[in-house]
Amino acid sequence: MALTALNVVSDPYYADAKAVAAAMQPEEAVFCFSAERLRERLAIFTQRFPGTVSYAVKSNPSREVVTTLSEAGLTHWDVASVHEMALVHSVQPSAHFHYHNPVKSRREIHNAYHKYGCRRFAVDAREEVAKIAEIVGEDRTVEMAVRLVLPRDRATSAHDFSTKFGAPEHIAIELLQDIQRRGFVPVMTFHPGSQSRDPNVYVRHIEAAHRIAKTAGVHIGKLNVGGGFPASYPLSKPAPLDSFFTLIAEATTHYFGKGLEPALECEPGRGLVANCMSLLTRIKLVCSDGDDIFLNDGVYGGLMEFMQVPELQPPYRVIRDGKVLEGPAKPWKVFGPTCDPLDVLPAKLDLPINLRDEDFVEFGTLGAYGIATSTLFNGYGNHAVIAVGEVYNG
Repeated sequence: MALTALNVVSDPYYADAKAVAAAMQPEEAVFCFSAERLRERLAIFTQRFPGTVSYAVKSNPSREVVTTLSEAGLTHWDVASVHEMALVHSVQPSAHFHYHNPVKSRREIHNAYHKYGCRRFAVDAREEVAKIAEIVGEDRTVEMAVRLVLPRDRATSAHDFSTKFGAPEHIAIELLQDIQRRGFVPVMTFHPGSQSRDPNVYVRHIEAAHRIAKTAGVHIGKLNVGGGFPASYPLSKPAPLDSFFTLIAEATTHYFGKGLEPALECEPGRGLVANCMSLLTRIKLVCSDGDDIFLNDGVYGGLMEFMQVPELQPPYRVIRDGKVLEGPAKPWKVFGPTCDPLDVLPAKLDLPINLRDEDFVEFGTLGAYGIATSTLFNGYGNHAVIAVGEVYNG
């Protein structure tokens, strides 16, 4: 069965990817999505994080995820473009947007403000402050969130977010003062890096935020501690989420003072959606005289991040006749379906020695950046989304 429509949730509902493989025999790679797992993960954040929870739409912009989060009560959305605003607005017209991409064109700012009612904009440059002020005019309800950046400890996260965005301390001080002088609402934000492993990285940033605000002589009523909350992968096992939440709350009180704390916000992406989806691929060719196999998806599709960050290698398993294929294994070199020689996984995968064409390989924990980074190179990558009860996460 060929599936070509993007983001079409299946009807009927399947138990898991094994059931999808047995019943549908999909020729194209598909994402298996569990709304139950996503709702459970959202509840952890909303019940335990000491502040407002928004969702970083960039990590998974599928309509299924946005709809599930909206129906579960999420009202704040961290967006990086007006395109993401349009998606969320089509599902939740009353959405509150945090436009936390620090670089925006005038047209983007205009559309965000006038069309989608956005009243929060991130900045890390003087020019951006002036641009926003010019467009929003005398509306003093507009919040400008100064994004600070600290020198990175390379052992703390999988993706470094400090090389492109963020104002160093001396610039952040000037930005806060400029925002206050113009009469807008000063806010601060930071991002410790995706898949942050050490909760103490948030403490360092909270300390810096307090120091910057104090030096600037500016009271900040809100502090957004960004995303970075980790998911669990075979090669990257993080500390429990509660340890992050506890340290964030304690550090905010310690540095700002009891009763003087800014209202906290967070914007999880990976940590919220990673375990709600798996990717079900199918073997197109097994080379009997070697150790090469070819799948119907690869690094130009749902496995792009695997290529970029080996420590985020997802768990995987082989499915045949609706069951997990067991038995002796060996390393296989795994190619994707495109004509590009770069379309190969960076490391061999240990898979059963008796693989054959038409077997399925399921990759778990791909709810974050699987769909978001897929391309349509050679016509592949137009993944359907299939509703399941349980998702494989290793």
